[in-house]
Amino acid sequence: MGRNHLTAFTQALLAALLFGVSTPLAKLLLGGVDPIPLAAFLYLGSGISLLLVKHLLSRRKKSTTTEAPLQKPDLKWLAGAIILGGVAAPITLLFSLKNTPAATSSLLLNFEGVATTLIAVLIFKEALSRRAWGAVGLVTVAGILLTVNFNAGWGFSPGSLGIIAACIFWGLDNNFTRNISSKDPLTIVSLKGLGAGSVSLILALILKSPLPQPGIVAGAMVLGSLSYGMSIVLFILAMRGMGAARTSALFGTAPLVGMIVSLLIVKDSLNPMLFIAAPLMVAGARLLIDEEHQHYHVHAEMTHEHAHSHPDEHHAHVHVGEFQGRHSHPHVHSSLAHQHQHLPDIHHRHGHSAE
Repeated sequence: MGRNHLTAFTQALLAALLFGVSTPLAKLLLGGVDPIPLAAFLYLGSGISLLLVKHLLSRRKKSTTTEAPLQKPDLKWLAGAIILGGVAAPITLLFSLKNTPAATSSLLLNFEGVATTLIAVLIFKEALSRRAWGAVGLVTVAGILLTVNFNAGWGFSPGSLGIIAACIFWGLDNNFTRNISSKDPLTIVSLKGLGAGSVSLILALILKSPLPQPGIVAGAMVLGSLSYGMSIVLFILAMRGMGAARTSALFGTAPLVGMIVSLLIVKDSLNPMLFIAAPLMVAGARLLIDEEHQHYHVHAEMTHEHAHSHPDEHHAHVHVGEFQGRHSHPHVHSSLAHQHQHLPDIHHRHGHSAE
């Protein structure tokens, strides 16, 4: 695995770490608080905090821009991600959980990673090797072992279809976001957080859910800034380097992090499945970090904008003016044919005849 792909691998695991701690820490905040307003302030915390970070960074702006801004063609993908992932998915899940047994719900929620992978491969034609399929399978099975309570009630209901639909919405959200992952992640996540948080807050007011105390609100917004803000920024950066399917597989290790934090902080009882699930997740991650994919491929001429630095094998263009270090500007990639190790990053989303 090359340096850029190792960076993406690390970013995906850090994203899972930050998101994984959200469930046990949110438990501490929840108490008697209604989950809808709590979710609203988690999302709003992510959006507001990243807007603040973006503002502080802009005040230190140099002569060049580090990240590419969103353009008009990107807005359809962003709108789709906000509507499906921030609005449709959580609302569908909320109503579906009411008449679905707990064990069934836990099992079906693991379908998000599978949905992301299937959509990436079947609709967006992302290349996935047998090794990567194996990693997705191992992490999914491990997630099922960690989240399913075999002593709880089971049963199929219309709500079960709703949970599957919510997972598909999140899978589409992940893939839509992948399509704009080359653009400024702070802007993307802040807009997603503000959009999802505002809708959840409006829903809470319509349902007359009591708002939490100021201390709970502050705690939720701080937690949201890390687990829903920085986590998703890292998720987007990882997708930029390794695609939606592999990033989602690594992000699927979040339940393992959550369970370990629950043991240490919330003092939950030990789930014996941890000793089976943890090695499966490590094995899945190992399959991805050791993955090698190399073949002769052709890059068609294209013009796009994203953060990059020089020199590398895909950015040999000449600048007009002063550009130093990592920077962003519209640039042309001439037609190129070569062979080297690669993953489905923003420069390698070509089709494959066989894997």
